[in-house]
Amino acid sequence: MEAAVCELESKKPSAPKPVARLDPCTPFGKLYRYQESLPRLPIPNLADTCATYLKSVRPLVGDAEYEKTTAAVTDFLKPGGVGEELQQRLVEHDKSKSTSWLIDWWNSYAYMGYRDPVCVYVNYFFCFVDNKRFIGKSAGRAAEIITAAMQFRKLLNNRSHDLEPDMARKTPLCSSQYRFLFNSCRIPQEREDTTRLADPSENNHIIVMRKNQFFVVEVVVDGRQLSTSEIESQLELIHFFAGEKEGVPIGALTTQDRDSWFKLREKFIALSAKNKASLDKIETSAFVVCLDDTTPVTYEERAWECWVGDGRNRFFDKSCQFIVFDNGVAGFNGEHSMMDATPTSRMCEYILDSLEKGKINHGEAAGKKLLPPRKLGFDLTAGIIRDIRVAETKFDALVAEHDLKVVVFEGYGKNLIKKLGCSPDAYAQMAIQLAYFKTYGMCVATYESAQTKKYAYGRTETGRSVSVESVAWVKAMQDESLTAEYKGQLGRRAVAAQSSYMALAADGCGVDRHLLGLRLLIEQGEAKPALFTDSSFSISSHWTLSTSQITSEYFLGYGWGQVVSDGYGVAYMVKEESLQFNLVSLHLQNDVFHYNFLEALREMKAVFEATIPQKL
Repeated sequence: MEAAVCELESKKPSAPKPVARLDPCTPFGKLYRYQESLPRLPIPNLADTCATYLKSVRPLVGDAEYEKTTAAVTDFLKPGGVGEELQQRLVEHDKSKSTSWLIDWWNSYAYMGYRDPVCVYVNYFFCFVDNKRFIGKSAGRAAEIITAAMQFRKLLNNRSHDLEPDMARKTPLCSSQYRFLFNSCRIPQEREDTTRLADPSENNHIIVMRKNQFFVVEVVVDGRQLSTSEIESQLELIHFFAGEKEGVPIGALTTQDRDSWFKLREKFIALSAKNKASLDKIETSAFVVCLDDTTPVTYEERAWECWVGDGRNRFFDKSCQFIVFDNGVAGFNGEHSMMDATPTSRMCEYILDSLEKGKINHGEAAGKKLLPPRKLGFDLTAGIIRDIRVAETKFDALVAEHDLKVVVFEGYGKNLIKKLGCSPDAYAQMAIQLAYFKTYGMCVATYESAQTKKYAYGRTETGRSVSVESVAWVKAMQDESLTAEYKGQLGRRAVAAQSSYMALAADGCGVDRHLLGLRLLIEQGEAKPALFTDSSFSISSHWTLSTSQITSEYFLGYGWGQVVSDGYGVAYMVKEESLQFNLVSLHLQNDVFHYNFLEALREMKAVFEATIPQKL
């Protein structure tokens, strides 16, 4: 996920120059009706950012380091000093932007300029709850998902934009990212990737993959969308056409680092017009559906398959890939560069909820014979095939470095946590802190994604979850001499501290994006201020725990990879009656961490029950 950029910040000497800039939205229809009235992303007050930064650093460093950091901050804030100069440059930079001061930098630096493979390092996944009617019936399950996805696409793309904007309570959120949901594809380039958007009115086809082969299905024929039964028949034909022999896995090329994939793509296109036309069909499709021949059952099996699969029957550059397995299990894989997970999770929840409640119009067959799905052809030389084999080998080695575990705690969930008087998100964050402390005996820098979409073209800010209060609490939880009431009191202070920082971050007043903007405006040849070379700066932004929450009762899993080699990617859901954490690392102590989550959640219930606030 996007937190990977933070590990690279200390290595970036100057501001990147984005290749492609984000154009403003065209504000019409329901979806964009608030777009022009949304406030701009603010530039925080410099003194406030520095004060918040010091507060966030304090629990992570010793007294001597903190004293040095305090001196660096004081020097940075000197009247007429470098801090004021960089702040003024940021103000002037903001004036030059029609969108926001951050968005082009962020899209470029965090995503499009990022050169490591998108698979593992950028893409994320959802696992869907099962539909018992389709156990062992993958074509039927996929057909229903396709119909519902096309209905959501119609709400998004019709002229009145009938999809309602996202809201945070009564506050409208920016809808800009929805442009990249359908008919969208990331395109590798030499220095910085771009996004290709195809006209949805002219591209109503989807790509279906089976046995590494690509098939084109025209979902709208003569102005009419195919019925679910007609789509199912098309998918059954694809099963037949694909046969049992696997094709040459062209999709494996998308698992490569971006520079290698760019060079391979250029070679591939130059080889023949057929290759160019076939890639064009994939890139302009509404979305991709992967019909996998595996049958995942357990939480871990489902997560692995939806996250990376075998790296062959995928096209990881597409913004949306639905995955349906031979046993009827299903899920989703999303390319993260131009969209955060909120638009895709909303789409997936709409699909699953609407199907569950019978709200999808499945249509009626037209009664006339349809053209069969068309298999895409490719011209392959011995050299290209060698390149694909190299890509497969690299992918297999990369995935083998990783370990994934899923924590499913069914003792209680959001309903009880609210009765305990706690924010469910803050409670889950404290479970992460306690489980990690039990595992390693220390507290480390923790990233939580906070959305800033209340502002025009806002994406995310870092929530720094570790506080003086959380450190005091996790230590107290390990001390048997302390009472449950005392531990509960400390826990409530820790929860409050986390909620307070997340509120700041959602208001655009966290420290990480602001400090990033200031650093990017240091000109070539200028010395870096001590604030940015101080050890506390790297310690407090080395995201050993990179975390984020997306919760749906329709999801059985959600996750992505770690962002530093000694850390974990922790994606979590706080459901009504359960909590779930997806743990990914480079074969660290996942089993122990898993056990300690279960223990932490049991222990937390006791101490928070001992301190439930009295109702007035």
